[in-house]
Formats: sequence, C-alpha cells, structure tokens
Amino acid sequence: MHDLVIIGGGITGQTAAIYAARKRMDFVLIAKELGGQFLESGEVLNYPGIVKTTGAEFSAIMEEQLRFNGITPIEGEEARGIEKIRGGFRVSCAGGRTEEGRTVIIATGARPRRLGVPGEKEFARRGVAYCSICDGPLFSGKEIAIIGGGNSALEGVDFTKGIARKIHLINLTKEFTAHEYLVEKVASYGNVEVIDEARTTAFYGDTLLRGLRYERGGATHELPVDGAIIEIGRVPNTEFVEGFLDRTDEGHIRIDCWTRASVEGVFAAGDCASGEEYQYVIAAGQGCMALLKASRYLSHLRKE
Repeated sequence: MHDLVIIGGGITGQTAAIYAARKRMDFVLIAKELGGQFLESGEVLNYPGIVKTTGAEFSAIMEEQLRFNGITPIEGEEARGIEKIRGGFRVSCAGGRTEEGRTVIIATGARPRRLGVPGEKEFARRGVAYCSICDGPLFSGKEIAIIGGGNSALEGVDFTKGIARKIHLINLTKEFTAHEYLVEKVASYGNVEVIDEARTTAFYGDTLLRGLRYERGGATHELPVDGAIIEIGRVPNTEFVEGFLDRTDEGHIRIDCWTRASVEGVFAAGDCASGEEYQYVIAAGQGCMALLKASRYLSHLRKE
C-alpha cells in the first residue's frame, strides 16, 4: 500500500506529485491522459512568472519537471471507483488496474460542457474556445461570439469587452440566468449585441473559424465572427466518487479550506473540487495544499 494515490494528470495532480517526490513520499500518479486542461488551451498569458506560453509548451515544461523529480506517471488509466479498505483506500481503474493508498488526492479536473454541433470539434483551438479569461486575449481587436446566458458567459463578456472589437452574446432563452448585476453591466456596454432566443447550430470556416449559424424565430442565420467562446458551464470529472464523497449540486467534490473531502484521508483539488474558479494558478496552489495536508495527515497516523 502506497502512502498516497494521486488521481489526475493535469497541473493539479502534477503539482501534488512534484511536492510528494520532493518529500520522498511513496506515491503513485495515475491519469487517463497527462496534460489535463493544457490540451485544451491555446495561449497562456496569466500564469505568474511565465510571461507567455501555450498549453502545449506549459505541458511540456511540467512533464520535464516530473522527469527531473523521477516521477513516472501511470497513463491511460481512468479512475472508475474508490472504496475504503483496512488501512486506507483502493482506487479501481477502467482497465482493471487497482492502486491502494493510505491517502488519496483527487485531481481529475473538469471538462467544458459542449454544444455538440457540427464544426465544434473541428474548430476547437482554431477559433472555438471554452474559457473567456484563458483565451479572450487571443481575440484582441476581433469580432467574436460568446455563447451562453449564465454567470460564466456574462463574466466572459465583462472580461473581453475591452479586448474584442465587438461581441455577439448568443443566449438560448429570452432571459439571462446570470446575477442581475452582471446583466445590468452587460446592457451598458456599447460593443455588445445580445441575440436572445437563439440556438447555435453549427460552426464553419476553412483553416480557422469564420463564423457560426444559429436558429432564431424559425429561421437560420449566419454570423461571421473571428472567434466563438462557448460558456455554458463545465462538468467536473467526479462521477466515479458518487455515493462515496459529498458533492455539490453541480457535481464538484465538497472540500474545506484544507482541501479535505467528506471522508477522512481523501483530499480533492483543482477544477473537480468546490470553488469553481477554473484557473491554472489556483489549481496548482490547491494541488500543493492537498499534498501538504495529506502529508500532515499521514504524520498523525504514524504517531497513533
């Protein structure tokens, strides 16, 4: 049985693993795919200490740091279950592999909620994005669409209003579900056009996105844009802990300020955990916090 099992190969899990290696802990890092949200990101311009990079470059740096610390992740293993056993926990993976640890850090992240329309997959990272804060600066001086009507969409408008030349806010319903103060702010921006009761049906372009189609009032319309940011929420990758850990209504693992989950000895961090602020710097910080608290928990166990 290991001291620790880390589940997740994004920046959160990798940060926890680096700190675990530096503390000479007996641990294992398992991941469906190494990289996490790095694989979704274009340019990264807001990580402290790194002026400008890309998701791919950032991922390569992290992988190099894993190798430097002698860490060999177990890739291609997706966690499908976790159970309490004598002395710790057993994590079961889709391929039949199991790993046991006295503690567990869950860092499985979240995935953007997709529209599931033609062209969405083809133009991902070529004009279609899922995070206004992360990717909004890519569209400086350009005409874009932001799709959604909740807090994340309107916060995206607020963030990009001074970046994009014009923003088309496409909302599926007539009313917004965002906080009223956000609705009032967006209504005051001169470069924002609201298209309500509109359903985005497709994206089109050549090597890059050139526009989208939407249905409104029984007719199909084309909207030429240089970029489209889909902000209809995120889905935490926490289905495998259902019935074992407490989760929020949205499916995030409930944690306290020490990243402790509802079962003693289990910690959660990053996009899969409650807090719902999807930023690399927060994910890395929580990964560090989770590891330090797990290490402290193990120290207490050894003293008992």
